[in-house]
Amino acid sequence: MSKTTEADSYYNNLENMSVSELLQNMNTEDKTVPLAVEKAIPQIEKLVARVVEKMQQGGRLFYLGAGTSGRLGIVDASECPPTYGIEQGIVVGLIAGGDTAIRKAVEFAEDDITQGWKDLQEYHINANDVVVGIAASGSTPYVIGALEACNKSNITTGCIVCNNHSGVAAVSKFPVEVVVGPEFVTGSTRMKSGTAQKLVLNMLSTSLMIKLGRVKGNKMIDMQLSNDKLVDRGTRMIMKNTGLENYEEVKALLLKYGSVRKATDSLKNK
Repeated sequence: MSKTTEADSYYNNLENMSVSELLQNMNTEDKTVPLAVEKAIPQIEKLVARVVEKMQQGGRLFYLGAGTSGRLGIVDASECPPTYGIEQGIVVGLIAGGDTAIRKAVEFAEDDITQGWKDLQEYHINANDVVVGIAASGSTPYVIGALEACNKSNITTGCIVCNNHSGVAAVSKFPVEVVVGPEFVTGSTRMKSGTAQKLVLNMLSTSLMIKLGRVKGNKMIDMQLSNDKLVDRGTRMIMKNTGLENYEEVKALLLKYGSVRKATDSLKNK
């Protein structure tokens, strides 16, 4: 079966285009991505609901992918603790080839159909957890093998792919299929496909954290105070929420308690 992600670009003779033409044409293609994601919202909703359910029961969320897809999962997972204050290891990103592959391609790592499950077993994966395979092509053996093993072990599986009727989607209980069409550079799935996967990951993890109570109103009340910008943001959040006006006093309170939530709660308990 032919893959949309491998289909010929709608554009040709790219080397003869001016920089302006290249940028405009890439932008034209990029504009189609949110519309493709929109069509997949019903699928995304089912996946989010399932992940929320499992994590409320003490489960974890694992992202599993190769190449660009694996890196996108790692980025999303790594941003959850500082943004929402969850513990390390609650959302985990795994990539074919291990940590080396985050920065440098590891040849043929994605072709190992057994390694994905081995990588998951290092985390003592269990039936409370959810594993989301990320694969633009939808045919990555590393991901397919892991999801098949998860299904046999009664572990919830989902995926984010960019082709219809893919092998990865076929072994996923909660598939998300975002078909963005041919890439500007034929087969370069780090472009539209990668953008689509990033958007879906944003929607998944953000919706999840909101439903887990990590957002109040529209604010990240459990964010880690890892730099001056975030301390300032947290201070102003407390001032807005409480009506307190002394910036330095509120900042000192925030630093004492370590989070907007805890500092605000301390005021309510007085």
